[in-house]
Amino acid sequence: MVEQIVNHYQDLQIPQRDREEDFQLTSANTIYRIVKVACFHLGFISVDAECIANAWVNQSDGNFDLDQWPKSLADFEVPSKPFPSFASCPKNLGLYVVAPNAEWVSKLARAGVKTIQLRFKSEVPSCIEDEVKQAIHLVKNFDCHLWINDHWEAAIKHHAYGVHLGQEDLAQADFLPLQQAGLRLGISTHGYAEIIRALSFQPSYIALGAVFPTTLKTMVTAPQGLGRLRRYSQLLKDYSLVGIGGVDASNIASVIDCGVGSAALVRAVIGADDYLSAIKTLQLYFEPS
Repeated sequence: MVEQIVNHYQDLQIPQRDREEDFQLTSANTIYRIVKVACFHLGFISVDAECIANAWVNQSDGNFDLDQWPKSLADFEVPSKPFPSFASCPKNLGLYVVAPNAEWVSKLARAGVKTIQLRFKSEVPSCIEDEVKQAIHLVKNFDCHLWINDHWEAAIKHHAYGVHLGQEDLAQADFLPLQQAGLRLGISTHGYAEIIRALSFQPSYIALGAVFPTTLKTMVTAPQGLGRLRRYSQLLKDYSLVGIGGVDASNIASVIDCGVGSAALVRAVIGADDYLSAIKTLQLYFEPS
């Protein structure tokens, strides 16, 4: 039966990074054990395999059905946090460009990009605050939404539209002030376990990745691929979703076809020979047909 699952869900298979001995079985339930072993062979990391196996048991009613990959959030048992949902954002965020500094934020806003993230890297707090403040000021007269990566305190202080946090930032950010200030929240995820963790914060959007290989940052998890992106999108069909990681003009259509309302790009725009032409081409993928 393990082999049947693996063969049936080949579109979800990626190279395994965990060791087989890391896949401890925590239940005697037969369906759980079969599914978790199959998930190992499909390349899911242990925490994701645990989520899938438990969800499969929850939706099975004791009967195994090869075609019933878990796709209901109720089966994944999302924990709740003691504060309300974050403010909403458009379900379809469209072309989403990540900018390295305030100058690029301004160029993107002037070019008509509706969703922009400032990902400014510095170890100097005063430089960070100045860059965040300047970026927010530069877009105030444009029809766009600016998300601030990581620097949530400066984002609150200078009234940003929203904040984007990675998984490593979730333990450090103070969510109640963010929520009370009316800021939106986006969270990066890299698989089922992180998706469930992100949902517990009731964010405005969820970023799913990395879809494809990327050299912009060192990734702990392997690229998820389009098959997994499609499954995540089905599970989160009521949420605002962003596909991210290695997205460019050659693959953006396949990313959108997986059911996300937005795709985030960096090098495809920032590193383009003609960024204005690149933006114009990429925006066509989000226009109604």
